[in-house]
Amino acid sequence: MILEDRREVERDIEETLGLVPEFFRRVPDYLLPTEWASFKSLELSDATAIPNKYKELIGLAVSGATRCRYCAYFHTEAARLFGATEDEITETALIAKNTMGWSTYLNTLQFDYDAFVEEFDKIAAHVRASMAEPADA
Repeated sequence: MILEDRREVERDIEETLGLVPEFFRRVPDYLLPTEWASFKSLELSDATAIPNKYKELIGLAVSGATRCRYCAYFHTEAARLFGATEDEITETALIAKNTMGWSTYLNTLQFDYDAFVEEFDKIAAHVRASMAEPADA
Protein backbone atom coordinates (compact mmCIF):
# COMPACT_ATOMS: atom_id res chain seq x y z
CA MET A 1 0.00 0.00 0.00
CA ILE A 2 1.34 3.41 -0.82
CA LEU A 3 1.34 6.22 1.70
CA GLU A 4 -1.49 8.01 -0.13
CA ASP A 5 -3.73 4.95 0.39
CA ARG A 6 -3.03 5.11 4.11
CA ARG A 7 -3.90 8.80 4.18
CA GLU A 8 -7.20 8.07 2.44
CA VAL A 9 -8.10 5.40 4.98
CA GLU A 10 -7.06 7.65 7.86
CA ARG A 11 -9.25 10.44 6.45
CA ASP A 12 -12.20 8.04 6.48
CA ILE A 13 -11.39 6.97 10.05
CA GLU A 14 -11.18 10.61 11.19
CA GLU A 15 -14.38 11.53 9.39
CA THR A 16 -16.17 8.60 11.02
CA LEU A 17 -14.68 8.72 14.53
CA GLY A 18 -13.53 12.32 14.87
CA LEU A 19 -9.87 11.27 15.17
CA VAL A 20 -7.55 8.43 14.22
CA PRO A 21 -7.07 6.42 17.43
CA GLU A 22 -3.59 5.23 18.33
CA PHE A 23 -4.65 1.60 17.89
CA PHE A 24 -5.35 2.32 14.20
CA ARG A 25 -2.26 4.51 13.74
CA ARG A 26 -0.09 1.56 14.75
CA VAL A 27 -1.63 -0.87 12.24
CA PRO A 28 0.89 -1.52 9.43
CA ASP A 29 0.16 0.21 6.12
CA TYR A 30 -0.63 -3.01 4.26
CA LEU A 31 -3.23 -4.08 6.86
CA LEU A 32 -4.93 -0.77 7.59
CA PRO A 33 -7.50 -0.86 4.75
CA THR A 34 -8.58 -4.38 5.72
CA GLU A 35 -8.64 -3.74 9.46
CA TRP A 36 -10.61 -0.50 9.08
CA ALA A 37 -13.08 -2.03 6.64
CA SER A 38 -13.71 -4.93 9.02
CA PHE A 39 -14.06 -2.66 12.06
CA LYS A 40 -16.32 -0.21 10.26
CA SER A 41 -18.52 -2.96 8.82
CA LEU A 42 -18.86 -5.01 11.99
CA GLU A 43 -18.79 -2.38 14.73
CA LEU A 44 -20.41 0.64 13.14
CA SER A 45 -22.68 -0.51 10.33
CA ASP A 46 -26.35 -1.10 10.93
CA ALA A 47 -26.50 -3.20 7.75
CA THR A 48 -25.54 -6.40 9.58
CA ALA A 49 -27.68 -9.28 10.78
CA ILE A 50 -27.25 -8.30 14.44
CA PRO A 51 -28.36 -4.81 15.57
CA ASN A 52 -25.50 -2.62 16.85
CA LYS A 53 -26.70 -2.57 20.46
CA TYR A 54 -26.68 -6.36 20.60
CA LYS A 55 -23.28 -6.61 18.87
CA GLU A 56 -21.85 -4.33 21.55
CA LEU A 57 -23.47 -6.30 24.37
CA ILE A 58 -21.95 -9.48 22.91
CA GLY A 59 -18.59 -7.69 22.72
CA LEU A 60 -19.00 -6.62 26.34
CA ALA A 61 -19.69 -10.20 27.46
CA VAL A 62 -16.62 -11.46 25.60
CA SER A 63 -14.56 -8.61 27.07
CA GLY A 64 -15.51 -9.67 30.56
CA ALA A 65 -14.62 -13.28 29.84
CA THR A 66 -11.25 -12.35 28.34
CA ARG A 67 -10.60 -9.76 31.07
CA CYS A 68 -9.76 -7.04 28.56
CA ARG A 69 -10.31 -3.66 30.20
CA TYR A 70 -9.82 -1.83 26.89
CA CYS A 71 -12.53 -3.88 25.22
CA ALA A 72 -14.81 -3.73 28.25
CA TYR A 73 -14.64 0.06 28.22
CA PHE A 74 -15.08 0.30 24.46
CA HIS A 75 -18.04 -2.10 24.28
CA THR A 76 -19.76 -0.64 27.36
CA GLU A 77 -19.63 2.87 25.94
CA ALA A 78 -20.50 1.71 22.41
CA ALA A 79 -23.48 -0.21 23.80
CA ARG A 80 -24.64 3.00 25.51
CA LEU A 81 -24.17 4.93 22.25
CA PHE A 82 -26.41 2.40 20.50
CA GLY A 83 -29.12 2.64 23.18
CA ALA A 84 -28.30 -0.02 25.77
CA THR A 85 -29.65 0.70 29.23
CA GLU A 86 -27.73 0.22 32.47
CA ASP A 87 -29.99 -2.76 33.24
CA GLU A 88 -29.05 -4.35 29.89
CA ILE A 89 -25.34 -3.76 30.55
CA THR A 90 -25.63 -5.28 34.03
CA GLU A 91 -27.60 -8.26 32.74
CA THR A 92 -24.98 -8.81 30.04
CA ALA A 93 -22.30 -9.02 32.73
CA LEU A 94 -24.40 -11.50 34.70
CA ILE A 95 -25.06 -13.67 31.63
CA ALA A 96 -21.31 -13.70 30.88
CA LYS A 97 -20.59 -14.64 34.51
CA ASN A 98 -23.17 -17.41 34.42
CA THR A 99 -21.88 -18.79 31.12
CA MET A 100 -18.26 -18.74 32.31
CA GLY A 101 -19.25 -20.49 35.55
CA TRP A 102 -21.12 -23.30 33.81
CA SER A 103 -18.34 -23.65 31.26
CA THR A 104 -15.78 -24.02 34.04
CA TYR A 105 -17.95 -26.59 35.82
CA LEU A 106 -18.67 -28.69 32.71
CA ASN A 107 -15.09 -28.61 31.45
CA THR A 108 -13.46 -29.21 34.84
CA LEU A 109 -15.56 -32.32 35.46
CA GLN A 110 -15.17 -33.36 31.81
CA PHE A 111 -18.82 -34.18 31.21
CA ASP A 112 -19.36 -36.40 28.17
CA TYR A 113 -20.00 -33.98 25.31
CA ASP A 114 -22.15 -36.33 23.23
CA ALA A 115 -24.35 -37.13 26.24
CA PHE A 116 -24.66 -33.41 26.97
CA VAL A 117 -25.77 -32.71 23.38
CA GLU A 118 -28.26 -35.57 23.50
CA GLU A 119 -29.76 -34.30 26.77
CA PHE A 120 -29.95 -30.73 25.55
CA ASP A 121 -31.64 -31.79 22.31
CA LYS A 122 -34.30 -33.52 24.42
CA ILE A 123 -34.68 -30.37 26.53
CA ALA A 124 -35.03 -28.21 23.40
CA ALA A 125 -37.65 -30.57 21.95
CA HIS A 126 -39.61 -30.46 25.22
CA VAL A 127 -39.50 -26.66 25.38
CA ARG A 128 -40.56 -26.34 21.71
CA ALA A 129 -43.48 -28.70 22.32
CA SER A 130 -44.50 -26.73 25.43
CA MET A 131 -44.38 -23.48 23.49
CA ALA A 132 -46.56 -24.94 20.74
CA GLU A 133 -49.33 -26.08 23.13
CA PRO A 134 -52.40 -23.82 23.40
CA ALA A 135 -52.37 -21.57 26.47
CA ASP A 136 -55.57 -23.10 27.91
CA ALA A 137 -54.43 -26.73 27.52
